[in-house]
Amino acid sequence: MGGSLNANHLMFLAHGALWTIGLSLIALVGGGLAGFVVALARISPVRAVRILAAGYVQLIQGTPLLVIMFLTYFGLPPLGITVSPLTAASVSLTVYVGAYLGEIWRGCIESVPKPQWEAAEGLALSRTQRMARVILPQAVRIATPPTVGFMVQIIKNTSLASVVGFVELARAGQIINNALFEPFLIYLIIAVVYFALCYPVSRLSRRLEMSQGRPRLTVETA
Repeated sequence: MGGSLNANHLMFLAHGALWTIGLSLIALVGGGLAGFVVALARISPVRAVRILAAGYVQLIQGTPLLVIMFLTYFGLPPLGITVSPLTAASVSLTVYVGAYLGEIWRGCIESVPKPQWEAAEGLALSRTQRMARVILPQAVRIATPPTVGFMVQIIKNTSLASVVGFVELARAGQIINNALFEPFLIYLIIAVVYFALCYPVSRLSRRLEMSQGRPRLTVETA
């Protein structure tokens, strides 16, 4: 107990930061796959599928991520399903991110101009062909900036994994602080690391938005 911050503590924080990045990537990939399914389900011609997808989105968006993690880590063992902290955090973030990305991507798909939909229908393409060859390529370009921007939220939300005992950046800082009792210095370092992770992503998202809004940029600089 006690002592001062040293290289070993910094290495422990760096290890936690790597797990923060890793967990963010897991959430992005897993949530991206789930979100793609949700987005397609939300615009499905089958009403029952649309209702189920909408219910999933409303349920997850109306539930705090912290509660989802508690349900996954503490709620499943009584049912005979034991999960590790990493699994609980990964599953919870995937479910959470999938709902938000699904709704973001649904909006992007529906924002593709109607003449494009009509032109694809005029070519006598099947629904699958219309989506794969005409609509989705355009929707991807529209969806890129908000998706990159949402990555900032994913990175910050990984800090909630500490409540289930997963040692990412925030949990690593908590462990060190419990030993050193230097909360200002330790959490200042953590804040700087989070900023270093999030700021480049935020800047990239802004650049992508500006590249798609050149007319507005011209007006603002005039």
